[in-house]
Amino acid sequence: MNVTENDNIELSPQDDGAANHLPGMEVPSIALQATDGATVDLSSLGLSVVYAYPRTSPLGGKALDGWDAIPGARGCTPQSCAFRDHFVELKELGVSRLFGLSTQTTKYQREAAERLHLPFPLLSDHSLLLASALSLPRFHAGGLTLLKRLTMIIQAGVIRHVFYPVHPPEKNADAVIGWLKTNGVADTVP
Repeated sequence: MNVTENDNIELSPQDDGAANHLPGMEVPSIALQATDGATVDLSSLGLSVVYAYPRTSPLGGKALDGWDAIPGARGCTPQSCAFRDHFVELKELGVSRLFGLSTQTTKYQREAAERLHLPFPLLSDHSLLLASALSLPRFHAGGLTLLKRLTMIIQAGVIRHVFYPVHPPEKNADAVIGWLKTNGVADTVP
């Protein structure tokens, strides 16, 4: 299948309702490995932003077969770079922690975090423990189980807001900043 610029409208992800249950949910206590060597429990942090993305391709690597035809699959690097570029502004708005989240292994994620010069860690849910506990939206491609792109604002262990579907990915950080400014949330630790 050839994908052209004219096809982008058709490839925009549609809201299938798969994240409607998330706002107001308590985040379970699950230890996730981070690319900075830490173990992170999202249930015990102050104001945090977690953006879930399907996967990054390896440097010089190619996308999975059929990747361009999956609505919402492309854009992991632009999304991560936008959060990188807005990192200071997010901190100024009270965000204590920012994370990217995927089902890739920490070793795989570490290369992307270094290559993209991310000032925040990526979290691995390779075992799908968090994805299963929260019933995060997923899809399958190339024999892999991947997260659909979404962003959660978590405060005191509770999901306050969810952006889903996220499109275009490179505008996600701007949308998060807009929501934080409008809702005036402050960092609190339980």
